[in-house]
Amino acid sequence: MPASYAEICLLIDGEWISAKDRVSSPVVNPATGEEIGRVPHATQADLQRALESSERGFKVWRNTSAFERAKILRKASALLRERGESIAQKLTMEQGKPLFEARYELNSSADYFEWFAEEGRRVYGRLVPSRNIAVQQMVKKEPIGPVAAFAPWNFPAITPSRKIGAALAAGCSIIIKPGEECPATAVEIARALQDAGLPNGVLNILFGEPSEISEFLIQSPVIRKVSFTGSVPVGRHLSAMAGRALKPITLELGGHAPVIVCKDADLDKTAQILAAGKFRGTGQICLSPTRFLVERCVYEEFLNLFVRYTQEMKIGNGLDPETKVGPLSNTRRIKAIGEMVADAKAKGARIMTGGERVPGPGLFWQPTILADVAPDAMVMHEEPFGPIAVVLPFDTLDEAIEEANRLPYGLAAYGFTESTRSAIRLGNELEAGMIGINHTQMIVCELPFGGIKDSGQGSEGGAEGIQSYLTTKFVSQLC
Repeated sequence: MPASYAEICLLIDGEWISAKDRVSSPVVNPATGEEIGRVPHATQADLQRALESSERGFKVWRNTSAFERAKILRKASALLRERGESIAQKLTMEQGKPLFEARYELNSSADYFEWFAEEGRRVYGRLVPSRNIAVQQMVKKEPIGPVAAFAPWNFPAITPSRKIGAALAAGCSIIIKPGEECPATAVEIARALQDAGLPNGVLNILFGEPSEISEFLIQSPVIRKVSFTGSVPVGRHLSAMAGRALKPITLELGGHAPVIVCKDADLDKTAQILAAGKFRGTGQICLSPTRFLVERCVYEEFLNLFVRYTQEMKIGNGLDPETKVGPLSNTRRIKAIGEMVADAKAKGARIMTGGERVPGPGLFWQPTILADVAPDAMVMHEEPFGPIAVVLPFDTLDEAIEEANRLPYGLAAYGFTESTRSAIRLGNELEAGMIGINHTQMIVCELPFGGIKDSGQGSEGGAEGIQSYLTTKFVSQLC
């Protein structure tokens, strides 16, 4: 294993458990194909121990004042910033994204811990005037209990931090299963929290077979709330399991984000913004713009600009400071992207740029722009989750909005226009939990992050992010 990569361990009741002498799986650098580490898989005994630890940890943590909890979260945030360069290197090695993106993600993760540290201090109840002068009526907010959380591999710092930060700030303990493909980042986040003084058992980290871990944890009476970020099919399955146990669940699922480019938009600036936004993270982002709907009279002009700025982006190892587009994170994405491009091409799409895998040992795919894609093409219905952009013309804003809302996804949508009237229409009529007008940057700790329709339920981040980790209690006292 490279000296700069971390040893991957489970964290149970404050103890770090290595992959030695147990079932494990490889961590592979997607830019080189090199195995850089091993992920230990939790046994059923490990899962049971984590549950017992989390139950004990909750009893300690819920009785720790919000003020003291905030001090630990802020210290962890400071440690993440101090260790940011080292962790960013590990993140890039395991996930593939360019180093500048990894640094941004680590800073954002630190922001989430700071944000929730302060939100936890402002979880207020209220006194309600009574009809009886001798009765005091009080509404309190309390932590819901131990949480089971599941995070994916595409944002190995931000996604765990949103879940862990909100749960801890509310006074909950949490068991989290990060993505096995990118485990080191979550391990380093846990080390920062441990070094900041988090009591044993309040945070446990598990790796292993996802279905076995999710079923075991969600069915346990210890777990009182579930949080999941991932695909729609898995989200449906976990939601059904949580529903049978009457446990609330926050779901942040897939997307197929539309972009509407109106004729009055600044086309050059728009093309630059969208090329950077589309191929950030190699398109492996649920918010990633995918269906580009461009007013017909500027369609070819925008398409040419979009192609030009896309072709200027250097593909390569994320550790190279010149790299703008890294590799795909696993072979599953290579296969899926190849099938979508082949299907679109067979149905008459123009490949304006890209369209092929880059030769070599890494999992690189050329940033791909498809024009004039048939309505029945696979990529028009299924989330590509990779470096594919589909560009189509429209004639009226009504037509564009109808196409934008056609799919069952509703995570993010974007609009580019200089018209206030059009901007208001897009904000009102696009069916998505998050809408960006004239920009694509919407992951910020102080703002809610979540979708509607098949893209999930509930929000993480912002003032809303802590609420699902709290319960409401009404106390009526006769004096």
